[in-house]
Amino acid sequence: MNDPENDPKNDPKNEMSNKNNWQSTLWKRALLPSLFVSSLALILGSLLKGSAGLWGALLATFTVLIFFSVHLGVASLTRKMDPASTMALAMLSYLLKITFMALFLVLVTRLTSPETIDRTVFGATSIVLIFTWLAGEIRAFLKLRSVLDVEQ
Repeated sequence: MNDPENDPKNDPKNEMSNKNNWQSTLWKRALLPSLFVSSLALILGSLLKGSAGLWGALLATFTVLIFFSVHLGVASLTRKMDPASTMALAMLSYLLKITFMALFLVLVTRLTSPETIDRTVFGATSIVLIFTWLAGEIRAFLKLRSVLDVEQ
């Protein structure tokens, strides 16, 4: 019944069968639904709030995608490090991301008017994109877990 030769998990063409490619698989599987939701947010934002809604959704998309992409980049850099170093680098990256995000948000609120960038569209788009990215990443991880034989 279970023929290992015909199992799609063992297919070398399958992107998840490559154990060295798991970070890019996680990134792609989180990015694609996020880009879809982002395009919906751009359309809705511009329809409901005009150009300010468009700019709010665009800025939210940019910040969320950069924020989470940096996280996966740090994970790929630390994959061969010992756990203590990995934790230290992860905590440092979170501290830097939060600091830069706070600085960025302060600059946006001080240097732009609500007529230029709609704050409500920015916030709503950010929240929806965060949940979409995390759902895509979790889904990809659960699929990869079975392929990579991660211990439970």
